[in-house]
Amino acid sequence: MQIGVFIPIGNNGWLISTTSPQYKPSFDLNRRITQRAEHFGLDFALSMIKLRGFGGPSEYWDHNLESFTLMAGLAAVTSRIRLFASVAVLTLPPALAARMAVTIDSISGGRFGVNIVSGWQKAEYEQMGLWPGEAHFARRYDYCAEYVQVMRALWTDGRSDFQGSFFRMQDCRLSPLPSVRIPLICAGQSERGMRFAAEYGDFNFVSGTGRNDPAQAVPNLDRFNSAVATTGRDVGALVLVMVIADETDAAAMAKWEHYKASTDHEALAWRRAQAGADANAEVNSTAERFLRPENQLPTHMPTLIGSYATVARLLDTIGALPGVRGAMLAFDDFEIGMEQFGTRIQPLMRSRAGVLAAA
Repeated sequence: MQIGVFIPIGNNGWLISTTSPQYKPSFDLNRRITQRAEHFGLDFALSMIKLRGFGGPSEYWDHNLESFTLMAGLAAVTSRIRLFASVAVLTLPPALAARMAVTIDSISGGRFGVNIVSGWQKAEYEQMGLWPGEAHFARRYDYCAEYVQVMRALWTDGRSDFQGSFFRMQDCRLSPLPSVRIPLICAGQSERGMRFAAEYGDFNFVSGTGRNDPAQAVPNLDRFNSAVATTGRDVGALVLVMVIADETDAAAMAKWEHYKASTDHEALAWRRAQAGADANAEVNSTAERFLRPENQLPTHMPTLIGSYATVARLLDTIGALPGVRGAMLAFDDFEIGMEQFGTRIQPLMRSRAGVLAAA
C-alpha cells in the first residue's frame, strides 16, 4: 500500500475551522513535512493548486503558495520520495506545463509527476480574466483530454502537431525529454471525470464521506474500477484521508468535536455558492458533493479519528479495498501528525510492514 502526504500548500490544511491548528504556508513548513515523510518511507508528496480561498473568519485557503515552484524547491532537498505538482489547466498552456515538468524531473532525478486540475471554482479564474465561460463546466474534461495528449506527445517524441478543439500545435518542440515516464494523477469523481482518469491517468483520487468508515468509499471505488475496466489500462485508486490521532480514541474524538464546534460556516457558504455556479453539475462531481448536507463539516474528506492502533487498523482496511493502490493523508496538525504517523501508526500497519526498516 502506497502512502502519500497532501502537503499544506494552503493555510490551515484541510480543516475549515477557527479552532483547528492555524498556520500560514511556507517553504520551510512544507520542506520539514516532506523531509520527515521521506525519512519515514512515505512514497509521495503532493501539493494542490488553489488560486482563491473561501474567506470567513479562518481565512480558509486565502494564503497559498504555487505548486510547481514549491515542488521544484522540494525536489532539490529530497532524494527518494516522489513529488507531484498540480496544474490548473486554464492557467498554463500544456507545452509550458510539459517543459516545467521536465525541469523538475531533472532536478529530482526522475521523481516527478503531475496532478491534473480541471477547474470547478469559477472565481479562481474569473479574477484573472481566464474563465472561458459557463460552457467550461460541461467540457472541462474534454479540455483536459486534449491538454494531456499535447503533454504526452511532447514528453514522448519531443514534438506535437496536435490539432484539437482547444489546442492547435504547429511543430511544437520540447527538449530535453524527461528521464522517465512522468505519471499523471487525476481527481475525477463524476462519471465523466472517472472516464477521463481511466483513459489518461496513472492514478485517480477517490473519496468517500463519513468518519471511521472505509466502506463508504466502496461505491465510488466500484464506479472507478468499472471505468478502468473499459479501457484495459493500469490505473490505481488513491483514497483521500484526514487523520486525527491521539493516544486514545476518546482523546482523538475530543479534538474532532473541538474543531467541529467552531466550523467556519461563512467559508463553507462561500464554497457552496461557488459549487452552485454549475447548474448542471453531474452527480458525484466535486461541485455537487460540496452542496451535500453531510459535507458541511470542517472537512469533506473521509476522516479517521482515533488512537494510533485504531487509525492503523482503518488504514489497513482501506488498503484492502478493491482497486486501491494507496492513500493520501492530511492531518489536523501536519508536523505533529507526520511524527505520529511515522513513529506510532505506520509501525502497526500490516500493509506497511518493513517500510520503516527500509527507510
